[in-house]
Amino acid sequence: MKQFLIFIGKILIALLASALILDFGYTYIYSSSIGRNKVENVINTNNKKFDVIMMGSSRANNHFVSQLFIDKGYKAFNYGISGSKLQETALLLQLMINNDYEIKNLILEVDLNINSDSFSFGNQAKFMPFITTNSLVSNYYHNKLSDYNYVKYIPFYRYIKYEPQIGFREMFFSLIKRPSNSLHNYGLFPLMNEGKNMSHDLTDKTPKRNLSYELIKKTCKENNIKLIVVTTPVCENTKGIDYFRKINTIYPEILNYENSVVEDKYFSSCGHLNYEGAKLLTSKIINDFF
Repeated sequence: MKQFLIFIGKILIALLASALILDFGYTYIYSSSIGRNKVENVINTNNKKFDVIMMGSSRANNHFVSQLFIDKGYKAFNYGISGSKLQETALLLQLMINNDYEIKNLILEVDLNINSDSFSFGNQAKFMPFITTNSLVSNYYHNKLSDYNYVKYIPFYRYIKYEPQIGFREMFFSLIKRPSNSLHNYGLFPLMNEGKNMSHDLTDKTPKRNLSYELIKKTCKENNIKLIVVTTPVCENTKGIDYFRKINTIYPEILNYENSVVEDKYFSSCGHLNYEGAKLLTSKIINDFF
């Protein structure tokens, strides 16, 4: 019996040692990578200066053409992340400030992402390699993760929980410095196709007060960043289009651009402009504010 317990103890020690080594190795690799996604690029860089950045979900990532700002002499980058919620956007902005980014203008897409104060599991995962090394990330998620203590203190737990996003495959690509397309085109991910027979239904969505959006507003005010908040277009065949008007009953400062581009030929899907539509929208915003 004693030998059996010693054997089990050795196995447990070996497993713990392996988890510690793997956790350290994965974390070290992610802490040295800047080319795989926008989150690690922000966390691992500092002292950048921008005339204008763009943030939000895919409706920012696909819709704001940085090159049009650059053509007019502005230093610009699109930090929109497909699938992200305002919770991730707020943290990403705080990380920029923490890393001494100088930002004059922030164009923030707020529309379909304001109907809840939830999070994106896939994009939350991108912050997890840094939860043990970055105090801002750690503090931000302290009351947001139900298993926070497991994620932070159990070696390699977070890499198992979020394996599809930060597991072996992503770690290996970061190790060999294989770039992704998320940083191409100054952050824009253009959609090139033209949608057909498009429709969308917003009748089950209701805009609500959003703590993450209010944190973004507070962060901009404290750091003298001009905040331009806009809704972006949906196709004409959308039910419940008054959703966008309801946003203004809660946040009147949000500017409605949802009908600034209307023809179907400018859409890739009902909720996303194609590249030609994105250029039209971006040009309208430039003409209105710059």
